Formats: sequence, C-alpha cells, structure tokens
Amino acid sequence: MECPNCNRKDLGKIGSQQYYCWNCFIEITVVNEEVKIHQIESDGSLSSLNDLFTDEERKIQW
Repeated sequence: MECPNCNRKDLGKIGSQQYYCWNCFIEITVVNEEVKIHQIESDGSLSSLNDLFTDEERKIQW
C-alpha cells in the first residue's frame, strides 16, 4: 500500500487496519477498501484530511 499523500511506501502499522506514513506524518485507516486520512495534532487529537483527496485517490492501491 502507498501513502495517498506522498505516494511512498514508508508506512508503519500502528493497529488493525491503521498505518502511519513516516514521510509525511499522517495516519491512514483502511475502511472497506477506502482509506481515511488524518493529521495528528500536537495535543494528540486527529484532524480529518479526507476533503483534500478525491474518492479515487482514497481507494486502496496495494
């Protein structure tokens, strides 16, 4: 799987169907063949970045 933001494969697995991109520092969650993309804020909360990507870009690309 590639990061939908930087297209690199520097992903670490942090949970069941959850990944972290070590290049652009975003969290990626796989839900029904689609990815949900979040930025981790300084207080530990997550901010959705899904609106920055098209539905096609958020499809899983293994």
